[in-house]
Order: sequence, then structure tokens, then C-alpha cells
Amino acid sequence: MPFDLPSGDPQKLGLDQGQLDRLIDTIEKQVAEGWYPGCEIALARHGKLVLSRHFGNARIAPQKVKADANTLWLLYSNTKVLTAAAMWQLAERGYFRFTDTVAEHLPGFEKNGKRDITILQVITHQGGFPDAVFKGETFESIDKRREAACNIALQWTPGSQVSYHPLAAHWVIAAMMEAVTGKDFKTLIRDELIEPLGLADEIYVGLPESLHGRAADMHIPEDGKPTTQKPLDEANNALWRRAGAPGGGGYATARAMAAFYQMLLQGGTLNGKRVLSPATIRYATRNFTGDRVDHYMNMPMHRGLGPHLRGKTDNIRGMGSLAAPETFGHGGVGSSYCWADPNSGVSFAYLTNSRQPDPWHSKRLDTVSNFVHSAIIG
Repeated sequence: MPFDLPSGDPQKLGLDQGQLDRLIDTIEKQVAEGWYPGCEIALARHGKLVLSRHFGNARIAPQKVKADANTLWLLYSNTKVLTAAAMWQLAERGYFRFTDTVAEHLPGFEKNGKRDITILQVITHQGGFPDAVFKGETFESIDKRREAACNIALQWTPGSQVSYHPLAAHWVIAAMMEAVTGKDFKTLIRDELIEPLGLADEIYVGLPESLHGRAADMHIPEDGKPTTQKPLDEANNALWRRAGAPGGGGYATARAMAAFYQMLLQGGTLNGKRVLSPATIRYATRNFTGDRVDHYMNMPMHRGLGPHLRGKTDNIRGMGSLAAPETFGHGGVGSSYCWADPNSGVSFAYLTNSRQPDPWHSKRLDTVSNFVHSAIIG
């Protein structure tokens, strides 16, 4: 199904073209300097796509391949919000409540002291097993995923702290979704969420091998030189792309992610198709962890049920210091951020193909997002 979010004029939609030009100039300079081989950005407001641009190269080895409108970018942890939204759908349909324990819906999860862990604790990174590992054999087997989830051992008392679970929490959520529906989590996300929104050609959690040619390679700085890039093999292989890790393995275009967040801003509808209720989205984008410090991030993260919020603390991640407190979204490790501002109706997606370390990574995200926030003038 083709992408069909209508285009809109920035000026008519209350956006300052000068600030958007500065955003584009900054990204062009960063790509030219070698901070990342390629990039795509997209900005939407009030159901219209205002800006969609791609830059640089999708791949650099064995030869350079230019990024284009069909390039699919590794989302890393931006994937978490897609998985969460599919979970929200199941809650709406009565499969579970967020305050239920995981073990009520995933029998066997109670092993190793996990009986009382709630779904809400897991999705807000309070589950107590941040470093649990799901190996390659679990990527393509519902039974292996379930076994791995049930065998997790706790590292600390659930609910006693907030500490980011990079991948493990969403593998557990995926296993629970599979247990209550009998369907592969990737099929659920595609059939119930992405396909109805008309984004099936632009967002994938589990990338078919026939489409691997569209995927941008991920890169990392080589030999400590931040502007010299080399492919990151562990993120570019066929197994990883097929697996669609629910906490970090999705692929998408930036314009599709901006459209997805427009759906969240519009109360669960996009192009006339409803996939969620406004009440569910309001609940899921509340701040459930307050100003408690996330021990992995070393700052408050203001966790919702999938995305996190800007909040009012000085230190923030990714969405720009100028963002309204209610702005919500998520990032991908060292590479990207997608967010939505309920006050302005703006959604923004910034996807690159290099994992840059802090402090440069966080500084550039703040700069990039603040160009967007400061462009909103009407």
C-alpha cells in the first residue's frame, strides 16, 4: 500500500522556513563531515507531511549506495513504541490490564521470583532484569522466546528502581502478546497496526529477506575517530533484520515514523483509519515514573507505556530542551529520535545510520530537535 500522508505547506501550517533551512543545513554539514554516512528526516503537522528529506549514503561498503525515498533505516529502540502500541491494542480488546501480572498471561514467567511483576512495571523499565539476554535461537521461535522469558533471573527487586532494559523487557512483552493471541508478535504488529495505517511498505518489525536490499547499513566510528565510519556487522546481517527484535530491530522510513506519531497525536487515527482510542493513548503517554532517575540513563526519563516524555527536568534525552513537557517519543541507540508534541500537533523523525557515542550524540539531538521546536511559530 503506497504512502499517502498528504503534503502541507510549512508557512500555511505555522512553521518558520528559515529554521527548517537551518535544520537542513546542519544535517548536510554533519553528513559532509562524516559524522554519519546518511540520514532521513521528516516533519508532519496536523495530519500533513511538511518536510521529508534524505541525505548521503545508505551504505558505504563494498561500494557507496545513495540513500533515497525507499531506504529503510534501522530504528533500534524506536521500535519499542511500535511494539508498545500493538500491546495497547490488545489491552483495549480485553486481553489483559496493564496492572495485571505478566505471569497471569504468560504461564511459567513466575519462575525465579517473578510472580508479582506487573505488565506496567515491565513496560516502564522497572521489571528488574535489564541485562537478560535473548539469543539468536529465540529470534525465530515463539516457543524459544517463551522459554527464555520464563527463565529470566532477577537482578534487583521489581519496582524498586527505574533502569532502562535495552532489549529484555520488550522480548517479554512480545512473548506475552504471543501467549494471549497465539500469533507471532511480528504478525500482530503488521496485521493489526501497521497495515491498517497504510504504512506497510514503510515500517517493518521483521524485515523480509526480499527487502534487505532496501535496508541502510548501520555503522560505528572506526578506531575512535568519530568522523570515520565502518559497517557494524552485528546489525547488518540477515538474521538480525528478519528477527525484528521488539525492543530494537524495526526498520522504517522517517516519513512513515512521522506519520505513525501523527496517528498518536490524532487520537488513534490516520487517513480515516482508527487503530487505537484517544483514552488509551492519553493513558499510555502519561508520566508513570515521575522524576525518578533512570539508573541506566543517569537522569529522569518520565516513562510512559512505551514512549517517554520530556517532563520538566533540566536533563532530557533526544526530544530537545525546548520541547513542551508533554512531548513524547523514543530514540535509537546513538543514532536517532522520533517524537510528537501534543500541544503543537508536530511530529518529527530523525533517522541516521551511525551509532555515535555521547556527548556528541546527545548534543546533536538537542540541536536538531530544537530547530524543529523553534520553527513552530503559529
